[in-house]
Amino acid sequence: MKTRIIVAAVAIPILFVIMFFLPPVYMGFLTAIICGFAAFEFMTALSPNMQLKNKVFTIAAAALIPLTKVTAYPTALTMAVIILYAVVVFVDGIITYGGEKDIQFKDIAYGFFIGIVYPMMLSSLVMLKDMYLGKYLVLLPVVVTFCCDSGAYFAGVYFGRHKVTPRVSPNKSAEGFIGGVLTGIVCMFIYCGIVALATDIRVNFWAVALYGILGSVVVEIGDLAFSLIKRLVGIKDYGKLIPGHGGMLDRFDSMSFAAPVMYVLSVILPVFRVF
Repeated sequence: MKTRIIVAAVAIPILFVIMFFLPPVYMGFLTAIICGFAAFEFMTALSPNMQLKNKVFTIAAAALIPLTKVTAYPTALTMAVIILYAVVVFVDGIITYGGEKDIQFKDIAYGFFIGIVYPMMLSSLVMLKDMYLGKYLVLLPVVVTFCCDSGAYFAGVYFGRHKVTPRVSPNKSAEGFIGGVLTGIVCMFIYCGIVALATDIRVNFWAVALYGILGSVVVEIGDLAFSLIKRLVGIKDYGKLIPGHGGMLDRFDSMSFAAPVMYVLSVILPVFRVF
C-alpha cells in the first residue's frame, strides 16, 4: 500500500500538468506511450509465444493511433494506420501460413483488439483535450474513473455483502457497484461546481448528472470487462510496470470505457459553456 501511495503521489501531479496545462500534442504522446505499453503487456500476457514481429506491428499501431489525433488530418491518418496494420498482419499471415512461424487466429484477434480498438477508445482523451475548453473536458473521464473506482472499493470493503459477478470478479459486490456509481456522480458535481466557481464557465448541471451516471456505469463495466479477459486466459495482472499498481493496462482499463463516453456526451450535450 505504501508503494502504491508513493507512486500515485508522484504520477498524479505529472498527469495533471500534461492534461491541464500543456498543449494537446503532449496528451497525444502520453496516450501513445500508455497504449504502446498496454499493447506490449497484453500481447505478452495473453500470447507469450507470439512472433516478435507481430508484437512490434501491434505496438506500433497502438502507439500511432493516438498521435494521429493531434495532426491536421486525424480521421484520414487513423484510417491509414488501421489499413496499414491490417495489410501488414494479413500479408505476413498469408506468407507464413503452414510454416513453423505462422500466425494463429487468436493472435490476430488479440492484435486487432489491443492494437486498434483499445487505442481508439483511449484516444478520446486526446480528442477531448483538443476540443474547446479541452483542459477542463479531458479531466472529466479522469475524475469519474478515479472517484468511481475508489468509491466502489471502499463501499465494497465496508458494506459489501452481495456478490454480483463472483466468477468474473469475486470481490465485486452490489454495494460496491452502487457506492462507485454514487461516488462518481457526486465527484462529477463537485468537479464541475469548482469549474463554475473558479472560472467564467457556465455549467449545465442537468448534463453533469447524465455524465456522472453514464460515466460511472461504464467505468464499472470497463473494469469487469478486463477482469473477464483475465479470467478467460487465466492471468492475474497484465503486467508489473507500475509498482503497487500492476501493469499499464491495469491502471487504464476503465478509462478506455469512460473516455469515449465523455467525448460523445461532450459533442452532443456540452456540459461547459462560455457566454
